[in-house]
Amino acid sequence: MKNLRDLEYKDLEMLLSEMGEKPFRAKQIYQWLHVKLVDGYDEMTNVSKQLRDKLSENYSASLPKTVEVLTSKIDGTKKFINRMQDGHVIESVWMKYQHGNSVCISSQVGCRMGCKFCASTLDGLARNLTSGEMLGQVYRMQRDTGERVDNIVIMGSGEPLDNYEEFTRFIRMISDENGLNISRRNITVSTCGLVPRIRELADANYGITLALSLHAPNDETRKTLMPIANKYSLSEIMPAIEYYFEKTGRRVTFEYSVVEGVNDNKDEAQQLVRLIRGMKNEGKLQCHVNLIPVNPIKERDWKRPDRTKIEAFQHILEKNGIAATIRREMGSDISGSCGQLRRNYLENEN
Repeated sequence: MKNLRDLEYKDLEMLLSEMGEKPFRAKQIYQWLHVKLVDGYDEMTNVSKQLRDKLSENYSASLPKTVEVLTSKIDGTKKFINRMQDGHVIESVWMKYQHGNSVCISSQVGCRMGCKFCASTLDGLARNLTSGEMLGQVYRMQRDTGERVDNIVIMGSGEPLDNYEEFTRFIRMISDENGLNISRRNITVSTCGLVPRIRELADANYGITLALSLHAPNDETRKTLMPIANKYSLSEIMPAIEYYFEKTGRRVTFEYSVVEGVNDNKDEAQQLVRLIRGMKNEGKLQCHVNLIPVNPIKERDWKRPDRTKIEAFQHILEKNGIAATIRREMGSDISGSCGQLRRNYLENEN
């Protein structure tokens, strides 16, 4: 059954018009779904039972069902396992910062990109999530915590640009003034480098921040970590990234998972400098490098380098005028790696 949250405002207006309803009903129901965050038709108290029953024949209005929540004793990060209407489970993360509440959501059930350091890809792709299911993750966490979401990152399980139509519908709806109205400047999407989609997203100019999962400064090393590198080389990806900046004016983030003995030496830091130092506007670099100490997963033999080695890598970047930070680890005591919590839950369930 479809979810009513999959319909943008204009589509909901059209649906209700075809049902013979007055125009104000669309705004009324849209607010129940996207502002009051109801978990079913019964909570829509000022909508007639007749209309609710008619809608429920073809559309669900429920949110994903939370089946497990882990809370970090270190920093209060919450990791949610949610069950979708068809039984699939996905994970989402709630993180508290001084500047507000951030959530990380999934865009697919599993992933087909095959990145070697990520638990999300181990069982491949089951299916895409709909825009309503992506919204549902945000709404479920906001409803369960009782606090407003300030920032959204689409960096959970899946490759968002591999689910482009649903992902971009999600962007339009989460920022809709009739809904939560979250600023697009507070939304970040991560991609492993689907070049045509990066350019398409640039042309659409939603004004969101783009993060490229780079993880290596050359094609040879990148191919050992990310199968997508066999399809799109850095000579194709980097012009697409620069095109995104030119079209949107938004600074780009490069994500770099640091793996011991794979991509962590000083020569690779210098290669990274040479790769990205050309991204300048009026003499100022328009990018940022986020160094991520790799989260080991039991199915892979990856190890994270010593902290001093990561700091030495960072120092080389900064010495060359490149802003670089080492990602603060959130919820490291509750299955930190992307896809790890979902996989653990499925193994226990089976």
